[in-house]
Amino acid sequence: MSLLKTALAGGALWAGLILSLPAAAHPKLLSSIPAAGTQGTPPAVIELRFSENLLTQFSGAKLTMTDMPGMPNSPMPVKASVAASTDPKVMLIKPASVLSTGTYRVDWRAVSSDTHPITGNVVFSVQP
Repeated sequence: MSLLKTALAGGALWAGLILSLPAAAHPKLLSSIPAAGTQGTPPAVIELRFSENLLTQFSGAKLTMTDMPGMPNSPMPVKASVAASTDPKVMLIKPASVLSTGTYRVDWRAVSSDTHPITGNVVFSVQP
């Protein structure tokens, strides 16, 4: 009986240790500048803020112009660089040139310490 009690106590101890470990969460997009769905002046830098520190070597983004006045709805890639910020939860996207009037989509991929890639997008418009 003593062996059974010891085994049960040991099992309970291990279960308690495992359950007390913090759960690995996926990064969530908390905010963006410009904010999703907004219209405004051309941003010099687009900022994406996440809930977790990002692994920059596995995270990234691409910028696409999805609509432009007078042009058919034909998505057009926009040259931009992606960089880490001094804040490890922030991704910065810098267009190579000033964005013209139109609608833009940032397609992002965020990877944190749990190594599961999470994807999403932010759409905003630039007005004259």
